[in-house]
Amino acid sequence: MVLAFPGRAAPSSVKPRHVLCFLGDAPDWAPLADAANAAIGKFATGFHVDTRYSQGEPDKRMVASFGVSWDRVAPGAWSHADEDAVAHHKSVLYVLSPPMTADTAVTISTAALFLVEAVITAGAVAVKGESAGVAHGLARWRELVMQCSRAVQAGDDIASNRACRLAFAKRPLESGNYVESVGFHLVGLPEVYVAKGLGTDREKAAIIDAVADELTRGKLDDVLRDRKARLSHDSIYAQDDFKFNPFGIVYIDQI
Repeated sequence: MVLAFPGRAAPSSVKPRHVLCFLGDAPDWAPLADAANAAIGKFATGFHVDTRYSQGEPDKRMVASFGVSWDRVAPGAWSHADEDAVAHHKSVLYVLSPPMTADTAVTISTAALFLVEAVITAGAVAVKGESAGVAHGLARWRELVMQCSRAVQAGDDIASNRACRLAFAKRPLESGNYVESVGFHLVGLPEVYVAKGLGTDREKAAIIDAVADELTRGKLDDVLRDRKARLSHDSIYAQDDFKFNPFGIVYIDQI
């Protein structure tokens, strides 16, 4: 599905991209790289293995990095076994996607999700999406892959977008006056920020998800009008930060 925001050109030509982090339980990360490259040859066109930062030894930063990245919205999104796998990993593989536009983001994110499945099958013990700082346990990754696969088979663009959002975006993150999403640019959408007073954290996460669905189905201007929302292109992230969203931020101040 092509998602366009007429009259809302972003003040930046930045194109988002995925940075996928895979942990292995052996020093030799070649089998994981081979699986990634096989996926790249079959369906993940334009992705590539980052040989500069991939390494055949543990990265002591991973326990803390995964610790703050676990998804805390979906019940049971990770387990103690997933935490143990991170703590005892022996290698790290990074895979990068090609840059994305709003038109290509869902297609590329779908390929990223299927690539995750291929590398898990090859032996990855933990996976994190670096572009939004989100991690799931292996069972949750597989669940999201199945959701996306069913959506693709049914030709359901909204469900495909939602599965990729749940996989690669993080929410709700707390700031001064809002709870926020980060990573919606990976499906060609602006971020959604919801005023803190609009319910519990889970209720605000549900609002974020509902607005994202509305943005996927319809026009930005209609959502802004119906939600009495506003769009801003101001961001706390620098334009060279993977979390920077060139499509802006939708602020929800009332329901």
